[in-house]
Amino acid sequence: MLRSLKILLAALAAPLMFVAPLHADDAPAPGKQEAQHFEKDIPVKLDYLLYLPADYQKDQEKTWPTIIFLHGSGERGSDVEKVAKHGPPQFLKEGKDLPLKQFIVVSPQCPANKRWMPFELNAFLDDIIAKYHVDKDRIYLTGLSMGGYGTWQWAEENPNRFAAIAPMSGGGNTSPNALRGLRNMPIWDFHGGADTTVPPEQSREMIEALKKIGNTGVKYTEYPGVGHDCWAQPYGTPELYDWFLQHKLSDRPAPARRGNGGRRRAANQ
Repeated sequence: MLRSLKILLAALAAPLMFVAPLHADDAPAPGKQEAQHFEKDIPVKLDYLLYLPADYQKDQEKTWPTIIFLHGSGERGSDVEKVAKHGPPQFLKEGKDLPLKQFIVVSPQCPANKRWMPFELNAFLDDIIAKYHVDKDRIYLTGLSMGGYGTWQWAEENPNRFAAIAPMSGGGNTSPNALRGLRNMPIWDFHGGADTTVPPEQSREMIEALKKIGNTGVKYTEYPGVGHDCWAQPYGTPELYDWFLQHKLSDRPAPARRGNGGRRRAANQ
């Protein structure tokens, strides 16, 4: 079953562009420093494509492995069917026989002129878990191009949410503090060796940085002579989905707290 749904959530801790002036009763005494408090709900609105396995209704107690797919910049906007242009939703739409059909597959659409924001995606994932029979021990994150950047960033900031990740044609923050939570994360990264949109050096640097902090099991596949669109093969064959199912969140130690240092590349591709 493939369908489009819409949510409106409240998420905290987002930056605001405008804050109303303080009322007289709230203002600190002139010439004196006083403690203040700020709190505001920020709306999060995302359309998404949803696939539920064929046997989803047969056992209401069963929970299912779940894939979250983040698309690239070309699929942003308000037409959610554009999300099915590439990746898992493409092969679900085409009805291709893949182990992908064993998963709940959730493919949100990033609004026009925006990029993937982890605080919004966390609120979104919370709602998905509340609504559907998601196995929280088997949530897998993947994305391509802008979604590859989003995959790295979301996993770096929230490593305890995912059993494994598979970024494609992207890059991330290579500082040890940013990567600390990914030290034990199962990761399979993909890139085209002839990619001129996002150079493969960005993936190579991520892999080397991960190995330096102790993630010796990280996998990297680079396709010689392939450009930016390296994702057709990994998404269109069984190996990636079989690899996902080999991993559970509970199989690895709890990640260390993430620091804020280090450099982050632009995620506009």
